[in-house]
Amino acid sequence: MTTERDLITARIFLRALFPVMKVVLSDVPKMKKRFEGVTAKIQFAAKNGNGELGAYLDFKDGELEIVQGICDNPEIRFGFSSVKKMNDMLAGKPVIPKIKGFLKIGLLIKAFSLLLSLKILMPNAKPKAEDKKRLKIKMTIYMITTALSQYNKGGDPEMVKWTSKQPERIYQMSVENEDIAAYFRVKAGKSKAGRGFYKKRRPFVHMKFNGIDGALPVMLNEVNMVEAIKNRFLSVEGSPEYGRDIGDFMMRIQNMIT
Repeated sequence: MTTERDLITARIFLRALFPVMKVVLSDVPKMKKRFEGVTAKIQFAAKNGNGELGAYLDFKDGELEIVQGICDNPEIRFGFSSVKKMNDMLAGKPVIPKIKGFLKIGLLIKAFSLLLSLKILMPNAKPKAEDKKRLKIKMTIYMITTALSQYNKGGDPEMVKWTSKQPERIYQMSVENEDIAAYFRVKAGKSKAGRGFYKKRRPFVHMKFNGIDGALPVMLNEVNMVEAIKNRFLSVEGSPEYGRDIGDFMMRIQNMIT
């Protein structure tokens, strides 16, 4: 039986994790070249009651869009007997899906390579190369701001209670000396995430990471927020109480998807 937690977790995977595949394709030359000219649909679908829940990767001449829902006749289809099993596989656990499209071996290998590239987001992934460090931080900040919004839209009771009491507020994250920024916008229970700096309103809370090397210990859970601020890995402008709330929700989301 699919639980509410399963559904919220799937929502985060499909609507927050999958979109950062586009960062891999744009920022990793080898991966971009691998998908050059590819036009195909790759479906992920899990049984959910009498229907299916899923999303698919829609490649058009190498350009990727993430589409929520089920498509007809995908070139490759990863099928799961339950939403939980799909979540487990996307979290890196040993789950073998039912795969249609084995004969398209070249595309299948490419799909697996793209999925494996997401492992850089795992808390225990500690890249050494500078470009890999930057990729991890960029993908993490993009994903977590979107995940916060999806956690709210998915109906987590505590998150909904927290957002419903707030007027319009912007929770901004950025990395100093890097072109990496994203935000989480809240207004009377509604939420939205975006990339870059929100320019119409000053952030209510702005979490500024001290470069890539300052962001890494925080993203790797090597320090908590208090230690991060003390060690100058992170500075928080605005309400510290609400900044802590964001940190708590981030940890809950991480625990759901790992």
